[in-house]
Amino acid sequence: MTPVRPPLTILDAGADEKLFAPWFRDRATWNAWFALLAALFGLPLTEEQLAIYRECTGRDSPPTEPASEAWLICGRRAGKSFVLALIAVYLAAFHDYRRYFAPGERGTVLIIATDRKQARTIFRYIRALLTEVPMLARLIAREDRETLDLSNSVTIEVGTASFRSVRGYTIVAALCDEMAFWPTDDSAQPDYEILDALRPGMATIPNAMLLCASSPYARRGALWDAHRRHFGKDGDPTLVWQASTRTMNPTVPQRVIDDATERDSASAAAEYGAQFRADVESFVNREAVEACVSVGVLERPPISGVTYSAFVDPSGGSADSMTLAIGHRQDDVIVLDAIRERRPPFNPEDVVLGFSKLLKSYRVSHVTGDRYAGEWPRERFREHGILYKLAEKPKSDLYRNLLPGINSRMVDLLEDGRLFAQIVGLERRTARGGRDSIDHAPGVHDDVANAVAGVFDMLIAHKSGYSSMSWVSGLYDEYHDDKGRPVIRTPRGTGRADRVA
Repeated sequence: MTPVRPPLTILDAGADEKLFAPWFRDRATWNAWFALLAALFGLPLTEEQLAIYRECTGRDSPPTEPASEAWLICGRRAGKSFVLALIAVYLAAFHDYRRYFAPGERGTVLIIATDRKQARTIFRYIRALLTEVPMLARLIAREDRETLDLSNSVTIEVGTASFRSVRGYTIVAALCDEMAFWPTDDSAQPDYEILDALRPGMATIPNAMLLCASSPYARRGALWDAHRRHFGKDGDPTLVWQASTRTMNPTVPQRVIDDATERDSASAAAEYGAQFRADVESFVNREAVEACVSVGVLERPPISGVTYSAFVDPSGGSADSMTLAIGHRQDDVIVLDAIRERRPPFNPEDVVLGFSKLLKSYRVSHVTGDRYAGEWPRERFREHGILYKLAEKPKSDLYRNLLPGINSRMVDLLEDGRLFAQIVGLERRTARGGRDSIDHAPGVHDDVANAVAGVFDMLIAHKSGYSSMSWVSGLYDEYHDDKGRPVIRTPRGTGRADRVA
């Protein structure tokens, strides 16, 4: 198939006063972006642009063809969202893809954002770039809150990160914003799953483009994988561009970055320096969690003669979910029997009532939970005949204690997608003082995982006197028996559990 090539390049459009030039008031501050656009579309680079290209790609030879995929790893406030919008409008308005469509078919420029708020930000840029240019405004055939149908059979659509919502499109371009921070509540690997859903929709369009732009985070996921495989490799059709905030946007004051660096140097290096964080790592191996899941078992009913325990993660009903986990011990295995999650918004009184009924059906007269909201959870559960006990350990310790159980398959989990995604999405972070903490990633939740870790800790402590100890420079987690002897030793970061003779 013959590639689609417009008569006007994106750099020409950006320099044309009747098109996009008015948006680039101080063109000198956009030099790095113009270099990126030239490289992205295989256009000739000036000497200055070539120097920027080499700095940001680690490559020597400039590209001669448009990139089929591009990964833009830039610091915050670099201007990524506006440039994504510009590319979306250029691809939609200045290319004619109709020869590749079946009768009645439309091509889609699909922009995938982290959430609705970010999606609206990009959509406002897109709408302005179209409506404020008279010759482009005439292309708009229909618009609503999230889509713009153009008269050339192309639709620009903005959506959120879900692999289910991107299937079924004929995609002429897919632009993915802040991929490193896509939510993981319903999927442990949303970035890979969305990419796998997008690529087949692009297969029939010559020069269809996949562009992923994000600030970096941990050394994992599709963004890190693309950097590891494609950065600095001449001739690779997949372009990886890595640049700090001020490289791409010199108008950001240096003092803002200096202040952020003083507060948290590791975070600032990622947020503004576009460096992947070395102090954040995955907490548990995905395969280890999969091995603990009883496939097809969504809940286990109460059994006569079995003693159950329960842990609750309370919430006020506006931001986080309120969750409950019920489990029991079967020989050396901790069995998860039931979980409940009420997502916001909800009435906490109603949730406590429902949780209390479930607890009584398992003959549970007391529940353990954290110190959320002071006396409120204790009073509400007490009104329904359930004693609320305060957890002695912080959340990070509950997760730390759960890890050896997962790695040694001493946990029998229910098949629940959100639970699986939340456990796999947990992170181990190293603070400045060297102490590890375990928590969810930014922008996601761990309410279900917290309740499950809590009930596991209760049940393992009842039998074995388990504690999680760091020794040999913090390289291991251990189970101990009643006499304090190590029974199971888990080397951190391996997913292997060794029984100690």
